[in-house]
Amino acid sequence: MPLLHPNRNPVSLSLVNAEKAELFRDVFPYSKISRVPFDGVYVEPRPAEPMFITDTTFRDGQQARPPYTVKQILHIYDLLHELGGRSGLIRACEFFMYSDKDKKAIEACRSRGYSFPAITGWIRATIDDLRMAKDMAFKEVGMLTSVSDYHIFMKLGWNRQKALDEYLALAAKALEWGIVPRCHFEDVTRADIQGFCLPLAARLMDLSRQSGMPVKIRLCDTMGYAVPYPGAALPRSVPRLVRAFTDEAGVPGEWLEWHGHNDFHKVLVNASTAWLYGCSAVNSTLLGFGERTGNSPLEAMVIEYISFTGDDDAANTQVITTIVRYFESELDYRIPDNYPFAGKDFNATSAGIHVDGLSKNEEIYNIFDTKTILGRSVPIIINDKSGRAGVAYWINQTLNLSEEQQVCKTHPAVGMMHNRILQSYEKGRSTSFSNKEILTLAKQYMPEFFPSEFERIRVVTKKLAASVIAKLAGAIVIKGQGNEYYPWMAQFLNEYPFVQYINLADASGKLLGSAVLDPQYKDLYERLPLGFDFSAREWFTAPMKTGKLHVTDIYQSSFTGKLIVSVSAPVTADGDEISGVIGVDIRLDELLRRAEDLEEQNEDSGR
Repeated sequence: MPLLHPNRNPVSLSLVNAEKAELFRDVFPYSKISRVPFDGVYVEPRPAEPMFITDTTFRDGQQARPPYTVKQILHIYDLLHELGGRSGLIRACEFFMYSDKDKKAIEACRSRGYSFPAITGWIRATIDDLRMAKDMAFKEVGMLTSVSDYHIFMKLGWNRQKALDEYLALAAKALEWGIVPRCHFEDVTRADIQGFCLPLAARLMDLSRQSGMPVKIRLCDTMGYAVPYPGAALPRSVPRLVRAFTDEAGVPGEWLEWHGHNDFHKVLVNASTAWLYGCSAVNSTLLGFGERTGNSPLEAMVIEYISFTGDDDAANTQVITTIVRYFESELDYRIPDNYPFAGKDFNATSAGIHVDGLSKNEEIYNIFDTKTILGRSVPIIINDKSGRAGVAYWINQTLNLSEEQQVCKTHPAVGMMHNRILQSYEKGRSTSFSNKEILTLAKQYMPEFFPSEFERIRVVTKKLAASVIAKLAGAIVIKGQGNEYYPWMAQFLNEYPFVQYINLADASGKLLGSAVLDPQYKDLYERLPLGFDFSAREWFTAPMKTGKLHVTDIYQSSFTGKLIVSVSAPVTADGDEISGVIGVDIRLDELLRRAEDLEEQNEDSGR
């Protein structure tokens, strides 16, 4: 690929080292809404070739939500690969690299061996951060390269010449170390494009030619000021920005990337416009998560790409629905019901489509065949015209019931729900029922489809406790009766303080040894002396019978009064014969406080 765009040679560009910051007060008055100036200069579209997507869900996206665990990052990375990584449409993923968790996530994702999304890093513009990227063997890394005078003068305390020198020096060092620098032109839509940005970009292209390696540039619309209008003036016009970098600074479109924010509700149209005017990469996040108002929604850019190119095979669009369900069920994220492509009601009509008429009317109301493209049927919004069939349809689709579980309109609970709905309209209601309202009715009349909170806690407890207790059981050697034989019990309680009591029984159920975490309960537990017979207790009999780990139901401890579960596992001797059972009483409140740490420990031990 040529280093320069073939249609035009770069012009001579010189740095304007302004003595004071250029803040464009006529465009950004601050005490008033920002202006969109037009200067009568228009550029024609010139679509990028190729167009592709890069992802920053794990970098910018994590700045807008609770941090992901390593396991969650790995699963989302797999989903990105399934969605568009196989074809190369989703070209790269961007990662933080500072914490131990960041490094573990990078290691886990690298172990997948996917060509796409390629794993890239992000650093501050410092030599120490770059050295970290080098030590972690990154082939490409994004570098914070602030370009507006708001940042250069007011944040960094530099002038333009110092900024240019610092950025060029770091980019040159990256190239020397064999790392492709991706320079993030932060706050580009408030920057002096001719006086600073293009001279910096041209110098970066000089470094690229000298090294024979790419130097990429990300145009960061940090404040969401960009506009898609071709007649708008710099620095806010996306068409003019893209063409200035490709035509005047000689940046190949394939090395140019757009990163937008949604402060003014233009993030999606700005990203699409960048593609249409020659910027190959659009940087996005799943569901638009991002700092403040968010970034370009990656799933929307997938649909936009297919709309532009007609390449239906570039992405497995049904994975969008899989991603949505994962965010809702595993990450407990509430997606707005009307969120495009993802919300429960995004393609529903408030007029209320009758289920019996779906086959006749679906195309009238539906933007495309959502069952084929997104793997989801047309939703129905419930009102007084929906009928019992509508209620049954809503339950089956919303709860994602299997064919065996699905209910029909003659189900008694469906009838009771329908009667409650009609009663509301008889009392004067005029609006449709929300998903939340119907869900509340479904929980009331069909509780069998909704696990209780205790059941959810029990599942979490079993998941978190299983590996801890299983590892412990596998290392136990039965030596005799007496606590002096089992000093590791006290050590175990110190390491896992959510365990209030631990004991070991032989194959006949006789107590061999025990330990108590909290001294105030020691006397109470010592009512169970050495040799005490546990042979009739559930925690003992279940592992003896099945040879597997066992978790009891939640109950109140007779010793401490706390809510606990007992977890037990068989202890085996030579020949895999069960020689005893190890049991622990776990306090639920303490366990759930440490849930995230335990999950990460389990992930580490599994790699």
